[in-house]
Amino acid sequence: MKLQPDDTEPDAERALIEMLRRAPTWKRAEQLSGLIHARKVLILADLRRRYPHASAEEMHKRLAARLLPREDVIRVFDWDPEKEGY
Repeated sequence: MKLQPDDTEPDAERALIEMLRRAPTWKRAEQLSGLIHARKVLILADLRRRYPHASAEEMHKRLAARLLPREDVIRVFDWDPEKEGY
């Protein structure tokens, strides 16, 4: 399992993998939750930069378009990200 870029020493990578394996489930879930939250924050920052005058409703649709399959966004929001932009 390769987690780090090639500039990481193999011993350091092995130690990281071992730490992750030994971590309790709650800790791994907490880390995953943090990554999911960070992804959402970064997506919203990009959307605000690209669409500074978008309404809250439009931002919600654009966020959904980044996170969900296109077909689901069209079905739920009646909004096609390929036409409106992601």
